[in-house]
Amino acid sequence: MGIKDLSKVIADHAPNAIKETEVKGYFGRKVAVDASMCLYQFLVAVRQDGNQLQSETGETTSHLNGMFYRTIRMIDNGVKPVYVFDGKPPDMKSGELEKRAQRREDTEKQLKVAEEEGDAEAMQKFERRLVKVTKEHNEEVKKLLRLMGVPIVEAPCEAEAQCAELVRTGKVFGTATEDMDALTFGSNILLRNMTASEAKKLKIKEIHLAKVLEGFDMTMEQFVDLCIMLGCDYCGTIRGVGQKKAFELIKKYGTIEAVLENLDTTKYPPPSEWPYKRARELFLSPEVSKGEESELIWKEADVEGVVAFMCGEKSFEETRIRNALARMSKGRQAASQGRIDSFFTTAKQVKVETPSTAAAKKRKADEKDSKKRGPAKKIK
Repeated sequence: MGIKDLSKVIADHAPNAIKETEVKGYFGRKVAVDASMCLYQFLVAVRQDGNQLQSETGETTSHLNGMFYRTIRMIDNGVKPVYVFDGKPPDMKSGELEKRAQRREDTEKQLKVAEEEGDAEAMQKFERRLVKVTKEHNEEVKKLLRLMGVPIVEAPCEAEAQCAELVRTGKVFGTATEDMDALTFGSNILLRNMTASEAKKLKIKEIHLAKVLEGFDMTMEQFVDLCIMLGCDYCGTIRGVGQKKAFELIKKYGTIEAVLENLDTTKYPPPSEWPYKRARELFLSPEVSKGEESELIWKEADVEGVVAFMCGEKSFEETRIRNALARMSKGRQAASQGRIDSFFTTAKQVKVETPSTAAAKKRKADEKDSKKRGPAKKIK
């Protein structure tokens, strides 16, 4: 879920924190990508003749197809992706996971009714809701990315928190995800739509946390409290308090504790035994691997390894896979050469010859000329 209505609150109160950019504007940038978000999108959205892409043995391969071509598109535009995978969910997320399980059970019942009635449109809608990213999906994608030479990071807990850590420590430029809680975890820059379908042709929304805090006139701690009041995955919210009221209350009182002290809880009842303090702690001090210790290395693709996996095991068409890999290799080389060219161009532009430098050059030239002539002959 991320943070409910946070994008709207930012648009209303800190519009200067958002700028729209084409993907080519991230040429040479390293970007941390929320892998789980991508996998879910591919499993839901990638269709061929109305069905999930499958191998000859009937295995779903939509996630591999999507990850393969999206990664190549990013590299082709000069972006260097690093995929971050979720670890174990925090204990506090158990409530949200239970709600999801209940929704899944309800959806299965609705799907059964739709099947009995022969309602194809409803069947497709409910089938999409039942899509689930499995451990096998994750492992297959990790294998593909390693063969493609793209680095992966396995987070100890939440992927968004690990992405934020990589951004904070300067390992990457920003976090590419649709979940707004990357900002709540402290990612300095959030990139939305970078993981959207290429067919949508959406511009990337670049959101800067520092400008959000400036526009809100809040500290990071107050911003986290606002996000908890808006609605997150870790705990419930105060009944009757929407995004406008939540913003007003944090602006006026500064903390959730002060809000509860001054709020009419008979009119706006908070959840029973509301664990907002623990949620706050998870956002401000999440379980992550230290960014400084993350070694991110992009390598040349193992072309034959990719072909053996994608074509030999998963039934993809070999010519298309090889052509895509050739395009990726060309894109890497172009991006690398482009950065070298820009470096030398910049150096040439800023080079200035001062008077002292000119004098030193003249002395050096005179000394060189003197050596060529040899020692002066004595006059008898």
